[in-house]
Amino acid sequence: EQAAAAEVAPEASSPAAEVGEGMVAVHPPLLGTFFRAPQPGAPPFVDVGDPVDEETVVGIVETMKMMTPVHAGVRGTVVEFRVGNGEFADADAVLLVVEPVGGGGAGG
Repeated sequence: EQAAAAEVAPEASSPAAEVGEGMVAVHPPLLGTFFRAPQPGAPPFVDVGDPVDEETVVGIVETMKMMTPVHAGVRGTVVEFRVGNGEFADADAVLLVVEPVGGGGAGG
């Protein structure tokens, strides 16, 4: 019944293993419930296709009634959300995926 737990691979510590090549995974600052908007019914902080930078708030994580902002941490474009609004996220979860400006190529 708890097949989802079998998918956790401690040896896969690199976030690059979880997202496409050249993409950046955004993780929560701590475990908790992820919210894409500041309050119910409000528009989301960001959506797929939106540009972000290192300080852009992309969501909030609620833990024990404390709301902690989640920052993108990278300049680029949101390409995918992996955790839905109101869903629980572990500290190592990929909340969303960002395509960095310049495509993340090695020639920087």
